[in-house]
Amino acid sequence: MAFVYKAIINANLVTAIDIGVPLAGEQQGSVMTINNTALLIKDGYIEDIDVDINNLPAVTEVIDAKGCLLTPGFVDPHTHLVHGGSREHEIELKLKGASYMEIHKAGGGINSTVQATRKASKDQLVNKATKDLNHMLSLGVTAVDSKSGYGLALNEELKQLEVAHELARIHPMDLAHTFMGAHSVPPEYKANREAYIEHIINDMIPAVAKSGLAQFCDVFCEKGVFEVPESEKILVAAKKHGFKLKMHADEIVSIGGAELAAKLQVTSADHLMAISDKGIEDMAKSKTIAVILPGTSFYLRKDYAPARKMITQGVPVAVATDFNPGSCPSDNMQFVFNLAYLYLRMTPAEILNACTLNSAYAINMADKLGSLEKGKQADFIIWDTDNLDYLAYRFGKNHAKQVYKKGVKVAEEGRVIYDN
Repeated sequence: MAFVYKAIINANLVTAIDIGVPLAGEQQGSVMTINNTALLIKDGYIEDIDVDINNLPAVTEVIDAKGCLLTPGFVDPHTHLVHGGSREHEIELKLKGASYMEIHKAGGGINSTVQATRKASKDQLVNKATKDLNHMLSLGVTAVDSKSGYGLALNEELKQLEVAHELARIHPMDLAHTFMGAHSVPPEYKANREAYIEHIINDMIPAVAKSGLAQFCDVFCEKGVFEVPESEKILVAAKKHGFKLKMHADEIVSIGGAELAAKLQVTSADHLMAISDKGIEDMAKSKTIAVILPGTSFYLRKDYAPARKMITQGVPVAVATDFNPGSCPSDNMQFVFNLAYLYLRMTPAEILNACTLNSAYAINMADKLGSLEKGKQADFIIWDTDNLDYLAYRFGKNHAKQVYKKGVKVAEEGRVIYDN
């Protein structure tokens, strides 16, 4: 008998409630909890929730969650997924006290990865990133944002974006695509940074827009990278070409990145470890999503973004890994969940909303992802626990028992099992 429906029964369902905008303030911590319930799926989408298991359609495949927690799949709205090489060779410098920006200014850091990415073929980049996507999937991540920014030359930036589109074609994960030519000034432009900015504006942005390979444009707005006026110039040009906007803002030094994000009404401002009180106030008014990256603070041993103050003042908060080879070589959203509780002082409900619905809004996919409700994709996780608090409490273990993408089981007990 061919099944038309699929039902997940005996589940403790916890989900964000989509009200049509990112969740902020008290709503950041508001979730719907239904114990011992059932989820009905048809053709990869949620047909209904809290259905009567005694009145299921005759052609229904039944999967017993056995009292386990059921949540939406995680969404990681900030990764530098496609890159060549790794940067463990920086460990000795870091142990001697070199900071992230000191390594960057000395020609290491981002520029080290740029050289490795330029040398790598498309096939090599696809194979490397596929392994990372598989690991993310096994941990319950069902969608990611993939940024370029390790090419820093038009053809190389296009190569990264083309690789990301190939990954979207061959992998079950949903990918959002972000152009980030303004990630750093490459060595060949070190003596003339203004020429590189003009190259981004006059050559890269129009070419990427024409290619259709990216929806977003991102800028690393930071002292010694791209200052506020430079960032604004680039983002305004990107907006004219139809890009939605994102920013790396106030990561190391408070230079007014968050204020610029609010002024330009970007979709999200990310990092924000050094955000000012004025920046929080402005972002709350503009409803710009704050994508906080606690794994970066952990790895760089820097202060954490003031999430509690942001939530109290009405800034919608999402969390992400910032997976990259330099400042956060981890793709583990479950660890981010732990860090958000331990160091951001967020409640488990706030964190769940931050890594599902608000993260989906941060990549413009909340119409189909981020919450469990009728009409959205059946992307969900069955966890090896019966309650949400346990995910914040227990760290260092993969709690994802089964991961489903569009109603199809794609990972189980840490193993990916999807068909290419």
